[in-house]
Amino acid sequence: MTSVLRAGRPPASARLTAIMVHGRGASGHDILALAAEIGLDDVAYVAPEAPGHTWYPYSFLSPIEQNEPQLTHALQALDEIVHDLMAEQTPRDRIALIGFSQGACLLLEFAARHAGRYAALVAFSGGLIGPPGTPRDYPGSFDGTPLFIGCSDVDPHIPLDRVRESAEVFRRMGASVDERVYPDMAHTVNRDEIAAAAALLRGKGRPTRSAVPDTGRR
Repeated sequence: MTSVLRAGRPPASARLTAIMVHGRGASGHDILALAAEIGLDDVAYVAPEAPGHTWYPYSFLSPIEQNEPQLTHALQALDEIVHDLMAEQTPRDRIALIGFSQGACLLLEFAARHAGRYAALVAFSGGLIGPPGTPRDYPGSFDGTPLFIGCSDVDPHIPLDRVRESAEVFRRMGASVDERVYPDMAHTVNRDEIAAAAALLRGKGRPTRSAVPDTGRR
């Protein structure tokens, strides 16, 4: 069973819940540090941790079967978290998914396979999973869900054409896509991306008396 770390508000009393998905070699604690930089204290954050700190063994561009069964297990872990939150009276439109690198790839693939109205989707340096030419005939609609997808134009792990392909798939499925490409950026998350994520999360979900403006930047 995937262990899950929690920070911020309890989901039941939070304006929305953000599922934070870490990258290869990282941990739930690492991605929750990113949540702290987003700087919204009326949000619940949950961060699943991958066994061995990796969600699947090979590149996200590898043939899908090479990353099995770990990929299926990882997708199931996200599905279980979403359904557990919904069972705890947090509807899908008050659930955001945020990830970096391998975590961004995983959340995009999960969301594409489970389309619906989410509070927000935030992919820092990621793209849909599978080799070039993978069919992208996912069913369903995102019904206007906002998606932020940002990446360097020279990222050594994430080809720019996969970022653009992924953004186009989500547009076709009814997401409202904010796609940003950063020239010569390293494989990291920059201050503009943090600000974009905070802007998406601010004002989404149900209002609370303690909502505060974003103070997180880097």
